[in-house]
Amino acid sequence: MTVPAGATRVGWGFDAHPLDGEPPLILGGVQVSDRIGVSATSDGDVLAHAVTDAVLGACALSDIGEHFPSGDPAMAGARSLDMLSQTAAMASASGWQVTHVDATVIAEQLQVAPHREQMRSNLARALGVVDDLVSVKATTTDGLGFIGRGEGLAAVAVVTVSALS
Repeated sequence: MTVPAGATRVGWGFDAHPLDGEPPLILGGVQVSDRIGVSATSDGDVLAHAVTDAVLGACALSDIGEHFPSGDPAMAGARSLDMLSQTAAMASASGWQVTHVDATVIAEQLQVAPHREQMRSNLARALGVVDDLVSVKATTTDGLGFIGRGEGLAAVAVVTVSALS
């Protein structure tokens, strides 16, 4: 199917992991802790995973589990930013270009602010866009749920894509 000229779409992504794995903890391609880690097949970067799923959704290209299945031995220790780069290439091959990313890390005790600009830059580079098109924020659950108890963390992302001209 040909993408209509001027078309715009929006995709939403989510990812969560338990905080019970080996360090380090990676978010947006940045090591944010050398004391805690997540259980995951890949490097467990929930921020990159949420953005990846949002891009796939916006382009109607299924989901992260289909393209990067956790049961695939090749995914063991995979860099999530590499998955995001591959996803950006899939989007482009399908006639779409990422035009904006708004992502939020949800964690109780992690500090995102000191790493925000590097996260933005890493995500932008993986997507092939300028840093100003990527927003990274953080919030807590004010002590509620598994995140509030410090048992895990999550990320959500909204991505806008436009038809390639």
